[in-house]
Amino acid sequence: MRPGFSLKAIVFLFGAILNFMILNGGGAYAASPLQGTVTIDGSSTVFPITEAVAEEFQGANPRVRVTVGISGTGGGFKKFCAGDTDINDASRPIKEQEIKKGTEHGVDYIELPVAYDGISVVVNPKNTTVNTITFEDLKKIWQPESKVKLWSDARPEWPKQKINLYGPGTDSGTFDYFTEAVNGKAQSCRPDFTASEDDNVLAQGMAGDPNALGFFGFSYYEANKAKLKAAMIDAGKGPVGPSELTIKNGTYPLSRPIFIYINKKAADRPEVKAFVEYYLENAPALVKEVGYVPLPEKVYKLALERFQKRVTGSIFNGKEAAGKSLEELMGKVNK
Repeated sequence: MRPGFSLKAIVFLFGAILNFMILNGGGAYAASPLQGTVTIDGSSTVFPITEAVAEEFQGANPRVRVTVGISGTGGGFKKFCAGDTDINDASRPIKEQEIKKGTEHGVDYIELPVAYDGISVVVNPKNTTVNTITFEDLKKIWQPESKVKLWSDARPEWPKQKINLYGPGTDSGTFDYFTEAVNGKAQSCRPDFTASEDDNVLAQGMAGDPNALGFFGFSYYEANKAKLKAAMIDAGKGPVGPSELTIKNGTYPLSRPIFIYINKKAADRPEVKAFVEYYLENAPALVKEVGYVPLPEKVYKLALERFQKRVTGSIFNGKEAAGKSLEELMGKVNK
């Protein structure tokens, strides 16, 4: 034993440190009795938000293990509707066939919007010619029967160089949304493009390819601004680029809400209930932190109310949803 430190002194010091930790949050095990596991899978677009929430939540509740996978929206719904996961991250609303599968497995769901996203159409910064793209250009390039091989095949003034396409895999909700918006039908797309459910893989590929053209969520563009260039989208009202402002006010043509879906039975488990409530209460700050656009404060309050009342079903199934805001739709169904 080192001179000057008696056994009694060491015991006293250890006790003082332990008491300090407990009083100041270091004794998280004593402060948070929650324990268990929350299993999440689904969209790579929603992943950065959910991962950020999971990290913060586990910091406050170290006995709860939160796992977050990236199988794509469709791949995630396959697991969710079979009852294999508690929560699904989704970059599009649930489909009728997915609802049917869930019913067959006794899975009912609570749908909660968590942020706005704008699908960003990006090129390599070395491409100085392509700055604005119309929906007509995108359809010509991405439609199933497309003959576009060179940039100039899409627009004569563009380079006579090969165009290399990148996009999310077919299980992705972003792929569904983009193909429906551009080609008029979800999953309707030419097959010869580099696909990945991991948007980081797409970003890296396009950053190293001067002839790249691709699309993914706004957060991944924001994270790779130094290596990629977002094209302006002209849907007939002039070119608009993706930004927090244009996504929030809906002027960017490829803006959309993104979601989490919670298994209603799982929501009754204390750790899942606490996680979802923590998610909605902290989403405004964390959504912005990871590069997405927060919803209006009122929508988060309505989402929390929807969850606490265990309101099931989708607000997007049916013609009555057309042209209405999230606040209008959620305020109606929460009653």
